[in-house]
Amino acid sequence: MAGKVLCEATKLYNILNQYTHIPRLAESNYLCLIDARAAESYNFSHIITARNAKWDSDRKFIMPMDVEVESMRYIIVYDSNTHSLLDSGPAIDCADGLEKASRFPVQILTGGYEKFSALYPFLRTQKILYNIRELESLNPYPVEILPGQLYMGDYRQATNPQILKDLKLNALVNVSDECSLMFKKANCTVLHIRIADSAEADFTTSFERMCDFISSHLNTASPVLIFSSLGISRCCAVAMAYLMYHLKYTLKEAWNHIHQCKASMRPNRGFVLQLSDWELQTVGKRVTDISEPNY
Repeated sequence: MAGKVLCEATKLYNILNQYTHIPRLAESNYLCLIDARAAESYNFSHIITARNAKWDSDRKFIMPMDVEVESMRYIIVYDSNTHSLLDSGPAIDCADGLEKASRFPVQILTGGYEKFSALYPFLRTQKILYNIRELESLNPYPVEILPGQLYMGDYRQATNPQILKDLKLNALVNVSDECSLMFKKANCTVLHIRIADSAEADFTTSFERMCDFISSHLNTASPVLIFSSLGISRCCAVAMAYLMYHLKYTLKEAWNHIHQCKASMRPNRGFVLQLSDWELQTVGKRVTDISEPNY
């Protein structure tokens, strides 16, 4: 059996918002999200794309017939407020049944629906069924690097007024080539550093300025979004630089953290070399071996 593990709310948030060209939620073997609460609670409101658990007359969980559990990358179960694997309740009961067939550990959402919906009310819905076209047309949110504080995304997300409102964003670090009048209309403070997504571009001289800008806003409880054109190279380098500068992460630790938040991240090779120099400056020595193909 694959076993059971806990899943923090921020991890589920990031899993829901992964995308390449289209949202990963459109992939048939990506996520099976099961709401183990009573049908009345589920019908009133649930997390986007969740299906309601089914039970037999003996209150035993019925495996969903239209889900290939053994091939599913993420299986996440939640009830109202389970906080521990030692708890008893419908989420644990569901996970007990699912783990027998899953290749990966079945994850139980810490704090359940109550905690997740309080943190991310904009990801609640009453919609039960999605066709493939609806899943492909979902608008993913920026991924969350530091819960409730630091986000990372692309230009399209940064210029979406609803996303800025939902995430309470009014401080942005723009490392794309584009600039939008929408930011002034939304009353956003923007630090715009024009950096080409090129191995020859100089990022190092701007790292400290960007890190100080981010910290100045986080210190006043103002969340910050770092974004670049596609959200996979330049903004990832800035996010790693921040973790290294203010939290004293090594490059490897920062890389792993950003990769867990956004699986498609890939700073170009020139940025990796500059981040290695940044590690020397912030940590005091080069700890991370950046030889390819790891970086």
